[in-house]
Amino acid sequence: HVQLVESGGGSVQAGESQTLTCAASEHTYSIYCMAWFRQPPGKEREGVAELTRDGDIYYADSVKGRFAISRDNAKDTLYLDMRNLRPEDTALYYCAAGRADCNRVDRVNYWGEGTQVTVS
Repeated sequence: HVQLVESGGGSVQAGESQTLTCAASEHTYSIYCMAWFRQPPGKEREGVAELTRDGDIYYADSVKGRFAISRDNAKDTLYLDMRNLRPEDTALYYCAAGRADCNRVDRVNYWGEGTQVTVS
């Protein structure tokens, strides 16, 4: 069983940057992809960025050019570097991992508990 723990959330001003970190427990050998999702207030959870074991990277159109996903395999840690943050980026951000697919909520196998990002 893979456990994911996010950190790095908080309140920032529009235009500022923030980095989220997701630490994965052991037994990640079965994981094919890792991703960041977010859930804005009153809205459904949506995909933000995905990184596969093959090195493929995908971003939601709303964050392209501003967010960057990366992974430190030696530390089993996933990152999300967020730049030029906007108020509409305000959401609860979740780290996710999947054995086969990470581009849909119902395809993810493991979730973190989330970290709040608030942009004002």
